[in-house]
Amino acid sequence: MVRDAAQKIFAGQRLRRLRRDLGLNQAQMAEGLDISPSYLNLLERNQRPLSAQLLLKLADTFDVNLKGLSGDEGGRALSDLKEVFSDPLLEGLQPATQDLLDLHGSSPLAAQALITLYRAYRQTGERAAGLAEKMTDLSAVNPGSRPAFPVEEVRDFFAAHRNYFPELEQAAEALWETSLSKSDNTGSGLRQHLRTKHSIAVQVMPVDFMDQLIRRFDRHSNRLFLSEALTPPTRNFQIAYQICLLEYSALMDEIINRSAGVQEETRRLLRISLASYFAGAVLMPYERFLKTAEKKRYDIELLCQRFDASHEQVCHRLTTLQRPSAAGIPFFFIRVDPAGNISKRLSAGGFHFARFGGACPRWNVHEAFRNPGKVVTQIVEMPDKTTYFSISRTVDGLNGGYHAPLPQLAIGLGCEISHAHRLVYSDGYDLKDLKLVMPIGLTCRLCERVGCTHRAFPPLNRNLIVDEGLKTVSPFMFHSHE
Repeated sequence: MVRDAAQKIFAGQRLRRLRRDLGLNQAQMAEGLDISPSYLNLLERNQRPLSAQLLLKLADTFDVNLKGLSGDEGGRALSDLKEVFSDPLLEGLQPATQDLLDLHGSSPLAAQALITLYRAYRQTGERAAGLAEKMTDLSAVNPGSRPAFPVEEVRDFFAAHRNYFPELEQAAEALWETSLSKSDNTGSGLRQHLRTKHSIAVQVMPVDFMDQLIRRFDRHSNRLFLSEALTPPTRNFQIAYQICLLEYSALMDEIINRSAGVQEETRRLLRISLASYFAGAVLMPYERFLKTAEKKRYDIELLCQRFDASHEQVCHRLTTLQRPSAAGIPFFFIRVDPAGNISKRLSAGGFHFARFGGACPRWNVHEAFRNPGKVVTQIVEMPDKTTYFSISRTVDGLNGGYHAPLPQLAIGLGCEISHAHRLVYSDGYDLKDLKLVMPIGLTCRLCERVGCTHRAFPPLNRNLIVDEGLKTVSPFMFHSHE
């Protein structure tokens, strides 16, 4: 049903459906309405509006509910049908609006059936993806049998707060102003603060004395022991961390208590994570750090030099710049080892990570291991068609000496492609060139991309095609949506 500007009623499709439901041909209905068959034909084709007299005649002659002819449920159905045909699965098959109107008008039950099937398909896909994600971790096959992992609860907690805690930011800025702003360097300022306010001395100790520890606080002697294996930025970080535990324990508990039902192990991990957040905020005060980052176009190496911080510390800090009145680029962050295991992930930028399993091998966060110490960049596209600009680089772990293996990790940082022009790393890129985009997935068990040469596992929610006579570039063949 369509109304023009003068509120004329065009209900040709419904009139034709009514006639067919009554088992009448055009001549029979036209006779009942005292109009010619040709005029009825024009009405059914929406080339003439239904007059008030004809509506009344319909009601009297054929016992028609006028509300059924003048209602507007067609508008909602049209919107639902447009949603169905906008799905990427039907790319290239989008009908015109008039075709959708004709579909609903001529067969509303068929249109509703199509909408219902589409919604069921979407729900099934979402449930299957959720089940597949849980099954990538063997210990999560029966998720209802145990509580969530504490580490996962911590990640969910930080995601719920968008990795931004204003109270800790204010506390860090206050510490900077009172104890660090006039100090010769960050390290000496932090040591002086511990000494004058808490009578705690900082001592750097040999590796063989610390054994496997990198930090130990001795309450009896009022000394904070730090391993000599730590770099100066990491030593500063550990001192700031200890200050948070001493001075802002109640504040951290207050933040944690806002979430009900936090188990004890998760609470302890949250305190560690919040104290680490505070330490990063002390080394890189919000306003100064954001201003410099914007001015230097998020050049990570320059930020490391300016704030005497490590590459990982700077990348992590960039994900926390979410103050509503002064926000930075919403970055996502990932840390992986050479085997592809993810040890840390933060998703302020909306990037989707698999809850279990490693990252997609087509993502060049892994390529960083082939170019140690160098920044590698890439434009990637997720299965939902969102596109991101990613920056990756390796970082070295603690150096325990010649006989201790030097661990190496890769740090991945990225943002939506709409922010990429603000990054110095996008210079030289044509951000609109689709040839530069690398399609990636969450992880092999969740990815449904066909023909991927990097695939390690088939997707859990697709049926395998097993044929002895066929061999493709991908290790697995499976039935896709198409």
